[in-house]
Amino acid sequence: MTLNRRHFLQTTAVAAAPLAFVTPSRAAAAKELRLGVITPAGHSWNRAAVQFGEALAKETNGRLKVTVFHSGQLGNESAMMQQLQSGALDMGWIQAAELGTRVPSVASINAPYLVRSTAAVAKLVKTPAALKLLDVLPRETGCIGLGWGITGMRVVFSNKEIKTPNDLKGMKLRINPTPVYRDFYQYFGAAPTPIPTPAVFDAMTNGQVDGLEADIELSWSQRFDKVSKLMMPMNALFMPVAPLFSGRIWATLDGKDRDLIRQLTSQALDGQINDIVTTEVGLLEKLKKESIVIRDINAFDNKPAIDAFDKIWLPKAPQIAELRAVGAKL
Repeated sequence: MTLNRRHFLQTTAVAAAPLAFVTPSRAAAAKELRLGVITPAGHSWNRAAVQFGEALAKETNGRLKVTVFHSGQLGNESAMMQQLQSGALDMGWIQAAELGTRVPSVASINAPYLVRSTAAVAKLVKTPAALKLLDVLPRETGCIGLGWGITGMRVVFSNKEIKTPNDLKGMKLRINPTPVYRDFYQYFGAAPTPIPTPAVFDAMTNGQVDGLEADIELSWSQRFDKVSKLMMPMNALFMPVAPLFSGRIWATLDGKDRDLIRQLTSQALDGQINDIVTTEVGLLEKLKKESIVIRDINAFDNKPAIDAFDKIWLPKAPQIAELRAVGAKL
């Protein structure tokens, strides 16, 4: 009886072995990568993420697929960072503002007056000085940084009469809540007021804030010009975004897949950056045809603001000096 049972178990194991081997192999052959981004479906970051996913599926014959969760469907960026660190989320396009609150050196890319135009932003984020800021992310955040995407230079929309940044004094100004932006606008005497993006239009309408700052792409899509008297290009700040990959998931990929993901992400970022540079010109022309007044502050002396900001931030993020030197040549 014992021999028969042993023979039965051995025979069953041999017969089942091919199935046990094939089934996990087939399951592992196809993998869905979940990618989170806070911007809406039509935003250039979202379009680039979708483009990356389509290219990855094509290059791997569907073995690797990407599902993009836009508009913060997976939570805000802080929540997505936690998911990336645990491996619950494969990829996230995370703003430098969020990363800078965790890693001071990364906040240097948000410093004011690194460059003075969106065309220069496009060049700066591809320089070794900017890209090496991402090198600390695996150690500090458990994520792999795959490059930088951009927004255009940010502008201030106001319901009050302002001619230069000095006129921001006393204004309740909706800003991105990054410490870099806070310190910059507080230098001019503004009262930084963080408000979630979906609530900004109403906040301007009902007087909850006197003004807001944002990039041209988002401003046009939200039509902030309809609730503002004037627009003042600051020629100072921009908001990069870094496509991140969970370090836990990255460790499970082979070298060829990692190289492919890096390559296709880089291509998607190139497209996103070019998109911003080219479309911003057209959007500015559209804004000029609206009733909103557009201030020109190219003659504004920004050196006092730079000196005051650097006094606070250079000790925390000395990389600002290198980025500013690189930017001055672009």
